[in-house]
Amino acid sequence: MRLKKEKARSLFRIFMELSKPNILSLVLVVTFLGYYLGNMGIGSIEILLYTLIGTAMTAAGSGTLNHYLERESDGYMARTQNRPLPAKLISPYVALIYGILMTIGGSILLLLKVNMLTGFLALLTAFLYALVYTPLKKITWLNTSIGSIPGALPIIGGWTAARGEINAMAWVLFGIMYLWQHPHFYAIAWICKDDYKKANYKMLPVIDPNGDRTMRQIFWHLLLMIPISLLPVIIGSMGIIYLLGVTIITSAFLFSAIPLAKNHTVKNALLLLKASVFYLPALLIIIIIDINI
Repeated sequence: MRLKKEKARSLFRIFMELSKPNILSLVLVVTFLGYYLGNMGIGSIEILLYTLIGTAMTAAGSGTLNHYLERESDGYMARTQNRPLPAKLISPYVALIYGILMTIGGSILLLLKVNMLTGFLALLTAFLYALVYTPLKKITWLNTSIGSIPGALPIIGGWTAARGEINAMAWVLFGIMYLWQHPHFYAIAWICKDDYKKANYKMLPVIDPNGDRTMRQIFWHLLLMIPISLLPVIIGSMGIIYLLGVTIITSAFLFSAIPLAKNHTVKNALLLLKASVFYLPALLIIIIIDINI
């Protein structure tokens, strides 16, 4: 009995790792953000739960499909060689079936329990992430910009779960998320550029060893975030609390990149990465406060 329990726990950990829990948690945060803004509050708890469960399933499925497609490349990189598939902890066939079932199951759940548009967006996100962004990593450095599209869609999915439609505010949220991902993922790519080179990924820091192009990409996306993040105030969806809060956190995000621009060290890239991770939950808190005051 004890061996069975340990085996079950081991399988649970494997499937959790295949589901990419770090990305999954980020997806759920931005989905909740879109839903909360769409309702200007919590709204229906039932719809919110179905939205988060369905989104989590499709995100876990697409993350698993990414593991499946990159299983050989992961074996070349120190940070990924111990993942379940390169470490041969689970059959690629089992991972593939799990990924497909979770992706389709989550999309169907959203379609049946939330609305058709939200289900479609979840399926589109999984398709773009697994079957467009993933192979592009070996083809062009533009994979980050293209991959930021499925990365930004969950916030619209949260909005459509609440509203059933896409309007101007939804596109503003998409724009903030789209721009945010560039400094976030370029920081990761700079830290892991040697690993990416081993796997033959065409990440920008790999083909830009001195870092000049990478720094330009980081800064112009950060600079664009400032006017885009202010648009909710201009269109009347947010108030003074949001204006003050988003100005502070977006400026702090921008300033966090300055040390990396001056000195392209891993330590400075980590500073930018930490600032990017702080930004989204801070934005969520600011929005909740603004709506409720």
